[in-house]
Amino acid sequence: MMNANAVLQIGLYLAVLLTLAWPLSHLITRVMAGNIPIGLQLLRPLERGFYRLAGVKPESEQKWQSYALGLLLFNILGVLAVYLLQRTQGGLPLNPQAMAGVSADSAFNTAISFVTNTNWQGYAGESTMSYLTQMLGLAVQNFLSAASGIAVAIALIRGFARKNASTIGNIWADLTRITLYILTPIALVIALLLVGQGVIQNFKPYQEVQTVEAVSYQQAKLDSAGNAVKDAAGETVMETVTNHSQLLAMGPVASQEAIKMLGTNGGGFFNANSAHPFENPTPLANLLQMLAIFLIPAALCFTFGSMVGDKRQGWTILAAMTILFVIAYGVLVSAELVGNPAFSKMGVDSIANLEGKETRFGIVASSLFATITTAASCGAVNAMHASFTPIGGMVPTLLMQLGEVVFGGVGSGLYGMLVFAILAVFIAGLMVGRTPEYLGKKIESFEMKMTALVILVTPLLVLLGTALAVSTTAGRAGIFNPGAHGFSEVLYALSSAANNNGSAFAGLSANTPFYNTLLGIAMWFGRFGIIIPVLAMAGALAAKPRLPVNAGTLPTHGPLFVTLLVGAVLLVGMLNYIPALALGPIVEQLQMVTLK
Repeated sequence: MMNANAVLQIGLYLAVLLTLAWPLSHLITRVMAGNIPIGLQLLRPLERGFYRLAGVKPESEQKWQSYALGLLLFNILGVLAVYLLQRTQGGLPLNPQAMAGVSADSAFNTAISFVTNTNWQGYAGESTMSYLTQMLGLAVQNFLSAASGIAVAIALIRGFARKNASTIGNIWADLTRITLYILTPIALVIALLLVGQGVIQNFKPYQEVQTVEAVSYQQAKLDSAGNAVKDAAGETVMETVTNHSQLLAMGPVASQEAIKMLGTNGGGFFNANSAHPFENPTPLANLLQMLAIFLIPAALCFTFGSMVGDKRQGWTILAAMTILFVIAYGVLVSAELVGNPAFSKMGVDSIANLEGKETRFGIVASSLFATITTAASCGAVNAMHASFTPIGGMVPTLLMQLGEVVFGGVGSGLYGMLVFAILAVFIAGLMVGRTPEYLGKKIESFEMKMTALVILVTPLLVLLGTALAVSTTAGRAGIFNPGAHGFSEVLYALSSAANNNGSAFAGLSANTPFYNTLLGIAMWFGRFGIIIPVLAMAGALAAKPRLPVNAGTLPTHGPLFVTLLVGAVLLVGMLNYIPALALGPIVEQLQMVTLK
């Protein structure tokens, strides 16, 4: 069960989050209407300059087909740019450690990963990517992929807000305004706050420093050709190595860390991600990062209410998200606080369940971070999810499998939850024998077909991908842990990729041609296999008239609809995955409690 510390932390977190999200929602609403606040008017020349350079007429709106095509082509170009940058980084500047070009399959996977807002990393950042690749490739896509998600959410909101309209906005104007007026200023503030907490920001070569104590370890002895030396019995000869120094990676971390969190991108400058002291050094930095993850998703709920002319609708969506989030957090933190019963059998207090967790954060803050990062489409982690108890590890997996609609990614969480809202009114309409309506728009066959596509895309990618991985030699070769936990590693990886999260369960050697290709395909279709139907739905809704409210209209605000919406998310989202979860974390939990 949750203790007082767990309750205090989530209460404080939600209070600060809502306090910050409310004014941000007003900024987003004004910016997306083209009404730029006075404080940001200095950036107007940059916006106009971009339009002139690109030949864009921001006042010229597009039908959903043109909007979707522009977004798709823009992201395809992003994939090509990031891929080429990785492949050629060895001959480019800002590469003090002389990093070689990235392999073709890893570059393919990483390019798709960052363009789709997934930020899955099959490599260690500090030993693979140059500073130029980190900044010009990965950090830039952190901004652009986040802007793409917000743009799609705004387009869908316009579909509900407009009537008898043929257009849903201008993709180029939307992307420009989101990046210039929303993401960049806020990311700058967050970066400065993180630097104040000790997150590094420099272009220095890696620094060799003297350690307080010498570190000794054994490794295979190598001959002059670099091959392991064998003894007469054919065994590898080991030698003891003692080091008195350590090489510390440097780099422009704070600038990337800020947009990584704000854009719910995830990933990390370092392999250890937000568990690394150069990325996340203090409890206050940890809180700032958690707030940044949910800040825009929460604000977009209020923006939704404002744009459709009924603020209660935004509060309803936010309430459903918050209820699901609190439930998930309660299950996860309770499981981690109880820990493994094997501890008690050995006479150790189960509260010492700190494997895979940083002592500067502890069990509660690690559990809260894990819940936030997988409820949002953010792959940042400050603890090793594979080291959680089986039920504790199942919660992040399930949060991703629900479609990451519990706050979710920037934009993607809101449009995902609105799809579930459409499903909820359809189910309610069937129960009472009325044509379903949502915000005055009739929900007809086309909208339900698009809803079905959105809901079915990711389960197909996750379950078919997992089946392929565990049934092929190349897929099984990457599994480090046998049995149920090994299956959970693969299931988590596919759930993370297809739902554009990016966190990993570890133990799975995923930087192979098989997994780089499989996960790259899952990330691409998990992103655009949802975005295209959502934009099609936005266009269809915008063209419909807005019907007046009458005595038979189902209220889509208040406790009843919140309950219906939460039920739709849980029932539809969970049922697809129960058999797979039974083979992984559920079996492992039963093995743990029976001490097997």
